[in-house]
Amino acid sequence: MPSKAASKPKTGKKLVIVESPAKSKTIAKYLGEGFVVEASIGHIRDLPQPSDLPADLKKSPIGKFAVDLENGFKPYYVISPDKKKKVSELKAQLKDADELYLATDGDREGEAIAWHLLEVLKPKVPVHRMTFAEITKESLQRALGNLRELDTDLVDAQETRRVLDRLYGYEISPVLWRKVSRGLSAGRVQSVVTRMVVERERERMAFRSAGYWDLLGTFAPDASAGQPFNAKLTAVDGRRVASGRDFNDKGELTAKNVAHLDEAAAKALAEALQQADFAVRSMEHKPYTRRPAAPFTTSTLQQEAGRKLRFSSKSTMQTAQRLYENGYITYMRTDSSALSDEAVNAARRQASELYGPEFVPAAKRVYANKSSNAQEAHEAIRPAGDSFRTPAQVAGALRGDEFKLYELIWKRTVASQMADAKGSTATIKLGATAAGSAAGGQDAEFSASGTVITFRGFLAAYEEGRDESRNDADETDRRLPNVKEGDALVATDVTASGHETSPPPRFTEASLTKEMEERDIGRPSTYASTLSTIMDRGYVRKQGSALIPTWIAFSVIRLLEQHFTSYVDYKFTAGMETGLDRIANGEDKGSEWLKHFYFGDGDDAGLLAIVNNLGEIDARDINSIKIGEDLVLRVGKFGPYLESTVPTLDPKTGEIIEAARANVPEDLAPDELTPAKARELMETAAPEERVLGVEETTGRTIVAKNGRYGPYVTEVIPELTEEEIANQPVEYYKNGKPKPPKKPVKAKPRTGSLFKSMTVDTVTLDEALQIMSLPRVLGADAEGNEITVQNGRFGPYLKKGSDSRSIGSEEEIFTITLEAALEIYSQPKQRGARAAVPPLAEFGDDPVSGKKIVVKEGRFGPYITDGVTNITVPRGTDVEELTHEAAVGLLADKRERGPVKRTAKAPAKRKVAAKK
Repeated sequence: MPSKAASKPKTGKKLVIVESPAKSKTIAKYLGEGFVVEASIGHIRDLPQPSDLPADLKKSPIGKFAVDLENGFKPYYVISPDKKKKVSELKAQLKDADELYLATDGDREGEAIAWHLLEVLKPKVPVHRMTFAEITKESLQRALGNLRELDTDLVDAQETRRVLDRLYGYEISPVLWRKVSRGLSAGRVQSVVTRMVVERERERMAFRSAGYWDLLGTFAPDASAGQPFNAKLTAVDGRRVASGRDFNDKGELTAKNVAHLDEAAAKALAEALQQADFAVRSMEHKPYTRRPAAPFTTSTLQQEAGRKLRFSSKSTMQTAQRLYENGYITYMRTDSSALSDEAVNAARRQASELYGPEFVPAAKRVYANKSSNAQEAHEAIRPAGDSFRTPAQVAGALRGDEFKLYELIWKRTVASQMADAKGSTATIKLGATAAGSAAGGQDAEFSASGTVITFRGFLAAYEEGRDESRNDADETDRRLPNVKEGDALVATDVTASGHETSPPPRFTEASLTKEMEERDIGRPSTYASTLSTIMDRGYVRKQGSALIPTWIAFSVIRLLEQHFTSYVDYKFTAGMETGLDRIANGEDKGSEWLKHFYFGDGDDAGLLAIVNNLGEIDARDINSIKIGEDLVLRVGKFGPYLESTVPTLDPKTGEIIEAARANVPEDLAPDELTPAKARELMETAAPEERVLGVEETTGRTIVAKNGRYGPYVTEVIPELTEEEIANQPVEYYKNGKPKPPKKPVKAKPRTGSLFKSMTVDTVTLDEALQIMSLPRVLGADAEGNEITVQNGRFGPYLKKGSDSRSIGSEEEIFTITLEAALEIYSQPKQRGARAAVPPLAEFGDDPVSGKKIVVKEGRFGPYITDGVTNITVPRGTDVEELTHEAAVGLLADKRERGPVKRTAKAPAKRKVAAKK
């Protein structure tokens, strides 16, 4: 790492630079005198948009991507506009420092941030690279004793990944703009993950259910007061009874020599077994052992927080980031499940103290590190420190999501070093011969299993959650009666039960993260951001916890599969991750790897050749999906719609429509759009457009239409004729020559959504003109503030400045008076369906502000306010215990601390010419 000895006098100042302000504050507490800790607030440099490049570079090999294609894919970096002030501050701090410590995270991103700082700050003092997996005093002391050089291989891997993503996105996205829709984006990881979700939906769309029946019986030992238990029919005449796993997704029975019961056979057998003599045929006992799950990696933390806490991946990582930066947990981006010796000892010690020595095994548990990149293999995610703080010990400092996530991490870590859970599993097989004529003589065998936990072991601390899957077996944690072979049993109830096979379950954020990890798609640092991206881009939406692809995602993935096959292939994408790992390990060079990716090599065509030889892409075909025989779904500019491929008779008008259409509701999942549902939508579709008449004052035609967001009315503004355009006033250049006629600015038509009581079929011209006249001015209040009434997304409302108030019904829009509006504004403002809530307590006037002190219920709990300063009621303090003096003191402390500093918004982008 370059550094020069300083010739200036020594000051004793040691400048430490980290990424975030929160991290800098925590570190500053532990480093002590002489250390000054500053935050870069993330990356200070990045690739600019090509449009922001200096004019002379736009026509150079750098101009297309802000990457020099002819010089080893060298990036053209600029200091981000919103980081220029921060860079100046860091340079000022460095001027009188004796040493510089780059203490950014130890992964690729952190290493790259440190390298950019080194390149921009150009320090003339000794520079040290300092990394740590947790922010504790002990960890920082160890880090200061193990300083190292900057890892240029990690920097090369991060830079390669950044350039790779620029090449991928900037070459493929424009194809999506031309053939699907403007504003779409393709990404090396996001497109592949979108494909996973689309493929799962395709499986659900192609799925055909199959029916099957079985029997459930309730049995008890004969002539005793034994506990009744349930058992399920497993075999008829020696043949196993078919279950859901015996059918494929086409609804076909694939298993051989099984008994497939239909409703009639199942009910007949159940009836015949009501009076049958049941007996135990076998009783088997097996020891039961269950081992604890490994400590959390990034992937398993996101999965478990999704299952148990209902956190999104993004929320999980944001919360984990805060816990790490404030010294509560270790670094949260890791694919390692290994624990340090200190952590193992801490977990074992705590388990022994809390649960007893018998809950800790004699030997330490060692979990293998799955990381394919040893240089980036951090520890597992665990509580920070050489001794762990229990949830009770941090309850006073952590609240809400932070406390829940810390508790989850603590439990998992401690449980990982605890003893196995022990028990026994019993399986009873019982049977009888059916009596009667319908099913007489058939031999029926039932089975029941139950597990008894005799030693809870790690389960005393923690139990891992599970994702939904098809054909889940019933839980077996139950106790069965103590019977032996040959014992008689009484059937108190035998009933037939029908079932349908189920389609593959949709992905949740947890199960999709697991799938990404198993397929080696992405890395721990990208899981959460990838999931956020595919939802933000409109490719996937959430319904409850399920991830559902949109129709536009189908079009995008179809285009990519047909014309960029390799770039959405799972193995190819995993191979790219492996390639980046090899670069991080120093086994490959980024420039050579990028050259092969972009320009190709021999028979292996690169991205450039594929883009340049796409041929003709039929956009209509790409955006069409067949639904049944005569219907297709088309992805249009304003959303998906159904279109008939054969002429259709309109039952209302009797006319033949060449290509009848119907909008598809946005909340209808793709697998729910069956041919029958599509036909229903076509039959109930309102007319696309209906002419209502001509407005007398303007002479413009008024029409009612069905739009993407519901029915509406609008006016048709005719375009100017060529003659009218030619007759416009002529403008001249300074040299006297006439300017060519300007294309007239298209006037914006008046529009308005129909009331809920109206339809395109029934709305009248007068009603349409009334709707288009909104908002309606009612008048002004005593201060001269204008009051209007209008219709909005959430219903009709009054508006006075920034103060909006809901009114009862849409019909009131044209009848409400100024007096009625003023009466509404004289009442306390309502929040949703509730009136303004009175304060929880009142304490008279504040001696500083002179305003009344009250306690109110807020989003995050009760708080004290005088209308100017707010302060949350301290945790553990009841509102009833507060006094006037205490409230005044809390407000005074808050004023002294001042307002919370918030990061200013980034200024508008400017063209920059700074260069690497």
